[in-house]
Amino acid sequence: MAEKNFFEPKQSINIKGRLLDLSSPKVMAILNITPDSFYSKSRTKSVDEALTKTEAYLNDGAAFIDIGGYSSRPGASNISENEEADRLIPVIESIMKEFPETVISVDTFRAGVAKDAILAGAHIINDISAGDMDERMFETVASLQVPYMLMHMQGTPQNMHKNPSYENVTLEVIDYLAKKVAELKALHVHDLIIDPGFGFGKTMEHNYKLLNQLDAFKIFKLPILVGFSRKGMIYKALNTTADNALNGTTVLNTVALQKGAGILRVHDVKEAVECIELLKRLNG
Repeated sequence: MAEKNFFEPKQSINIKGRLLDLSSPKVMAILNITPDSFYSKSRTKSVDEALTKTEAYLNDGAAFIDIGGYSSRPGASNISENEEADRLIPVIESIMKEFPETVISVDTFRAGVAKDAILAGAHIINDISAGDMDERMFETVASLQVPYMLMHMQGTPQNMHKNPSYENVTLEVIDYLAKKVAELKALHVHDLIIDPGFGFGKTMEHNYKLLNQLDAFKIFKLPILVGFSRKGMIYKALNTTADNALNGTTVLNTVALQKGAGILRVHDVKEAVECIELLKRLNG
């Protein structure tokens, strides 16, 4: 029998003085300001298009908008820090002007870009490298005193797909994140969200083992973010494409919620919100 308190422990994060309740799962919408994201329909080419998408995401029930200006797909091209910031800042400023209550996370591994984004109105830093790709990141987060999402990745976006190797993927990812969490707490960064990093330096087998053992990450007593929306671990397993991977995404989101995920990072907000609502009824 499922426990009544399925979605506990109760948690919240401080968003510039207001508490965001994470006692029940939330949906994070992906807003890619990039020309080369792996899912072509997620590519956003202008500020106006970003505003249109943001309004739709909020209407569909997104609690966060996660804005990225650097594609982290396997083998992605590197761009300069200035180009990344130039993509992000106008969008963040425009969203905060049009939809001032929106909670924005900035998807970047660069401390300078993260700081500029927070000063422009963003609230959370979402770092795919957990500080490994910019040694200034942790001190920047500490000085800004904003929530920080730290993800595990073996390698970099340019090489992470080349023969990733683990003896025990779940234990190694937990050990990695535990060390990072300890470093951050020593710097008095306490609003943390962990992300096992599905698809980032992991084989298909690694990804599914991590998902199967996701409840092990409850040991942190921190919110757990999962992001496998339309990724290769879905469409390659089903011999299809990212365009046709929504159903598979919903299946894995459901499994992740049952194993303790608290935030679903997705391209398709409405379906993820419905997934959460139905599971709440099942376990209410």
